[in-house]
Amino acid sequence: MSMIRDLRAAVRPSRVSLRKDSGPYDTTRDPAATSAVVDCAVYRDGHRVETDLPLPPHTAMRQVRRDGGFVWIGLHEPTEDEFAGIAREFGLHPLAVEDAVQAHQRPKLERYDDSLFTVFKTVHYVDHDQLTANSEVVETGEVMCFTGRDFFITVRHGGQGSLRALRRRLQEDPELLLKGPSAVLHAIADHVVDGYIAVADAVQDDIDEVETEVFSPGRKGSPRGTDAGRIYQLKREVLEFKRAVAPLLRPMQLLSERPMRLIDPEIQKYFRDVADHVARVQEQVIGFDELLNSILQANLAQASVAQNEDMRKITSWAAIIAVPTMVCGVYGMNFDHMPETHWKYGYPLVLSITVGICLGIHRTLKRNGWL
Repeated sequence: MSMIRDLRAAVRPSRVSLRKDSGPYDTTRDPAATSAVVDCAVYRDGHRVETDLPLPPHTAMRQVRRDGGFVWIGLHEPTEDEFAGIAREFGLHPLAVEDAVQAHQRPKLERYDDSLFTVFKTVHYVDHDQLTANSEVVETGEVMCFTGRDFFITVRHGGQGSLRALRRRLQEDPELLLKGPSAVLHAIADHVVDGYIAVADAVQDDIDEVETEVFSPGRKGSPRGTDAGRIYQLKREVLEFKRAVAPLLRPMQLLSERPMRLIDPEIQKYFRDVADHVARVQEQVIGFDELLNSILQANLAQASVAQNEDMRKITSWAAIIAVPTMVCGVYGMNFDHMPETHWKYGYPLVLSITVGICLGIHRTLKRNGWL
């Protein structure tokens, strides 16, 4: 167990909020590169076999079959032609190869003869100065993993989710790499789920900010519909996050509970920790969705209340203005025989009565909360 005791510390970097630093989420493939292979290396006795020139995948596999160890090949967005040779060399199943090339897959675990095919959705928090109705909060990518007895192949899609830093950390701990491809699979699963936890914390901050603004007492001057648009956009991003997290729970449970020939028994128990973290993030994301529903309903209720208040004010002032309008309309008919028409104090008296009635109506409506 001494080889595995520090597994978590070896494969997990210190968690840094994705709001401040994108950390391991960086693009690693040079746009001008002609090959989709990001890295290809042979690992023997827990150490990387250094070579003068980059190893082609078929050469690396021949070394492994001759001298032992395993090969780890990393690819970024390969085309069908670029991946075809590797698929033939390692005997990968055509259905898994098709999924790896086309991407846009949901997280899953599939067994094909002598290999495991695992799909992870990577999630990256998109930093923004201010959340708006058009803000992109989370960006997703994909990592497909082929795990065999003596090979491990990763296929990445998207501009984030680089595994270079993870590869370096594993190379610094030969005792882990001695466990073979299953140790790499666990490290990637743990790395991806750690990213979920960091993104969940950042999204929680955005939700707290929106919730505070919705229920803030000084919102009378805010534009109509602004908060509703922001909340709805946040709900869409949380849904995207949920699609990445929720389907991954079952594959992690299978890796931790069901004996598999390609997974080292000492490594398998650590998949339980990954499954627990996925379950925790899933509960958080479900809670985010429910909370945003409540916030959206509260925001719409507040908008409805504000509209009702506006209508009551308009109605109140219309009632007040109706009094002088009626009086002026009556005395504007120019009849000769009208009360107090020729009296010296008739005009001041009518004006005083009109003002008094208006003030009385105003006071009554204000006391009842209409003004």
